[in-house]
Amino acid sequence: MQSASDLAARLAEHAEAVCRHYLPAGHLAGSYWIVGDLANSPGRSLYVRVKGDRVGRWQDAARPDEFGDLLDLIAGARGLTEFRAIAEEARRFLALPEPERSRNAGRQPSGGTPRRPDAARRLFAMGQPLRGTPADRYLRERGILCGPRELALRFHPGCYYRDLRTGATRTFPALLAAITAPDGAITGVHRTWLDPHGTGKAPVEDPRRSMGSLLGNGVRFGFTQGIPVPVLAAGEGLETMLSLVTVMPGLPSIAATSANHLAALMLPDGCERLYIAADADAAGRHGIERLGRRAREAGLLVLALAPMLGDFNEDLRRLGPERLSDWLRPQLVAADADRFLLPG
Repeated sequence: MQSASDLAARLAEHAEAVCRHYLPAGHLAGSYWIVGDLANSPGRSLYVRVKGDRVGRWQDAARPDEFGDLLDLIAGARGLTEFRAIAEEARRFLALPEPERSRNAGRQPSGGTPRRPDAARRLFAMGQPLRGTPADRYLRERGILCGPRELALRFHPGCYYRDLRTGATRTFPALLAAITAPDGAITGVHRTWLDPHGTGKAPVEDPRRSMGSLLGNGVRFGFTQGIPVPVLAAGEGLETMLSLVTVMPGLPSIAATSANHLAALMLPDGCERLYIAADADAAGRHGIERLGRRAREAGLLVLALAPMLGDFNEDLRRLGPERLSDWLRPQLVAADADRFLLPG
């Protein structure tokens, strides 16, 4: 089992992402994340160091007895008191596997929420081909027609959903997306729970979650094992990248599933040009900036793809594939536009 210091150190590597997740009412000011308190109130009393020395340390100026590291921050933000629960929440955020001691204890029903790669592989193997399923219908209603041909996508008719606050479990149909390492091995699964009586997502607090070993990996589209990938598109959201795949079906693409994982994405060997898909808001900007910096340091040409509206799926739904193609064309290298974009 990871020690408190190990978990705190891992969290500190992603300090800003921790703050954005657990204290979203705050804002970045220089080297600090500023917020009112651990209850996520607006204000400027609590400050967390996210850059430079002592990353992850925080203090509430209005309450001198409230301070600590990011494990303490998570405990306060989630109202947790037992270290086991705090550590489990930290591992969930970091997408770390469960500790060795629990591997044979408390096994989940099939379709459940364990976070080990082997459980993710079993869950994905239980999925059905997408064509004609509620997951296929869900994507089509969002303008995404490429789903059935993507081997990384499957449908599960009764995937377990656990309420993280109460521990209660329910089952919903779900869109499954395989998260893979550069060698093609499945390391995790991204789940989108669907409303069994409607056409949207399930009526739960967080209808999207990932399980397994996630950092550095992602949902891959258009990859053939052993074939070099000189040009790549990468972004945070699954539907964002599927929208781009809809109009650029030949361009290898990766959905990292979160800004934190986008920042740590492992780039394929031989990649020369990277397109990073951005949304109109700033929520994932730190992941885009960190990935772009790493790619440029590795000698890649990095180009941003910006949507016309809020995100690329909104563009696809409201503008249609032809206008989206026209919008993307001047953002691409000319040879890439000619090679990958569907004709208008």
